[in-house]
Amino acid sequence: MNSVKRYFITGLLIWVPLGITIWVVTALMGALDQSLLLLPASWRPDFWLGIHIPGLGVILTGVVIVVTGLFAANLIGQRLVLFWESLLHRIPVVKSIYGSVKQVSDSLLSGSGMAFKKVLLVHYPHPDAWSLAFQTNMPDEVKGQLDGEHVAVFIPTTPSPVNGFYFYVRRDAVIELDMSVDAALKAIVSMGVVAPVMKPDAANYPGD
Repeated sequence: MNSVKRYFITGLLIWVPLGITIWVVTALMGALDQSLLLLPASWRPDFWLGIHIPGLGVILTGVVIVVTGLFAANLIGQRLVLFWESLLHRIPVVKSIYGSVKQVSDSLLSGSGMAFKKVLLVHYPHPDAWSLAFQTNMPDEVKGQLDGEHVAVFIPTTPSPVNGFYFYVRRDAVIELDMSVDAALKAIVSMGVVAPVMKPDAANYPGD
């Protein structure tokens, strides 16, 4: 029985990540394939091929994104984008949503963005516990209200790092790690199962 149990667990370790990967990729391709519905019916590959080929929507989406970026990179495109954004900023509810999403996307996707600067260790959720956190930006208005030097940190939740908590912490109460943001995200998403190997002198722990 022990051998059967061991083989069963070994099989699960192979099939579970593979199955989840296939499911996520299939769901993503299915969602992107919906972009084909934007084309006239006579232009869709299903119409002139006679069969449905999964993934063509992914190609179309990629082409649209590249063409949009190419168009927005020239002077005329930049002016049209600014004109379009100025219209959105005049709509009461839309301007708040679009403005917030635009700032986040610019920070995360722009090559000059400063989304996450450093990986830190902070005390959370109580003084005797430590959590991985990312140093981010602090508004100037907040800096003037705090005594001493503080840093803005984002503490992502596990296993979904898109949610989390945003805090202002004293700089002398955090530990700066010699770890990349990607490595920290892997550790958080995997709940520590995929933990990066840290250098012995990567961080100097402050005394309590």
